[in-house]
Amino acid sequence: MTSATTTERLAALNHRHVTSSVSTNSELIDALQSGTISADDRQLLTAETQTAGRGQHTRSWQSPAGNVYLSLYHPIDIPVSGLLSLIIGLELAKMPIIQRINQHLKAQGKTPIGVKWANDLGFYQPQMQNTKCTDSPINEKSVIAFSKLAGILIEPVLLAGKLTGIVIGVGLNVTATPKLTEETLEGMSYQAISLQDICASLMQAQNSHKLENLPTLAVIYQQISQALLAAVDCFNSIATEKSKRQASTIDTVMSQFHQQFQELDALKGLMIKVTQSYNKEERVIEGHACGIDTNGCLQLQQDNGSISAIFTGRIDVISAS
Repeated sequence: MTSATTTERLAALNHRHVTSSVSTNSELIDALQSGTISADDRQLLTAETQTAGRGQHTRSWQSPAGNVYLSLYHPIDIPVSGLLSLIIGLELAKMPIIQRINQHLKAQGKTPIGVKWANDLGFYQPQMQNTKCTDSPINEKSVIAFSKLAGILIEPVLLAGKLTGIVIGVGLNVTATPKLTEETLEGMSYQAISLQDICASLMQAQNSHKLENLPTLAVIYQQISQALLAAVDCFNSIATEKSKRQASTIDTVMSQFHQQFQELDALKGLMIKVTQSYNKEERVIEGHACGIDTNGCLQLQQDNGSISAIFTGRIDVISAS
């Protein structure tokens, strides 16, 4: 792909790049709501750094230079469900740069980059970074850290009280690995990792055999944007068929999606602990992750064989210590 092609494709999305943004999601939403940019057209904003990047549930997103901080606005007039985040995750995992790295990881017998329900990309390495889980109901369990490469944040855009579209934010660690402390982890059981980290580990395992250089950030912006557009198109297609009550078409599309998702499901078959909050009280459920349902809920199989649909909650992968 030539740089001209990349530039043209980004320009078609009304691309604007800034050196620094408080938060690309916040900045894009503010511009849409103030009328500075049109809510009728797709809009793309990228930044070299963020001073107050945001993740899920108001968590912070560390934003050192060298990584991707991107937000895409897409007009949409149908209610958004949790399924969209999973479709986005799958499309991001199918990006050319991720596919190339996954080929090398699989060739070395390593865990490939996958989609962690409900909005992260990365992988688990059970042999690394095990930490004692002090709040687990079973003391003999330990938490396995998730190697987090990217995160997704989807937010609705309302004008005059009406849904006009969504802003999809993506943070992807490319060359810089955020330095996480107990404070910046905010209670989450993960460690940051970058594409460069993964490539370095692959090169080391191959006795310094040089891998392909990472694409420029502009090329990665284009790959991410195309993945997001494909995800929204897929979600729109499913929603349209549902409105038409075309059960056979929906079943076909969902079957294809489930098959692809299963191959990249970072939680597949792992023992997990789900922590949920109800009226300021915590509820903990343990079981094996066994995919997702048609609404995008995580399926959790408990010891008694029953399967629960998890709509929200903190996910920790656990193992016997």
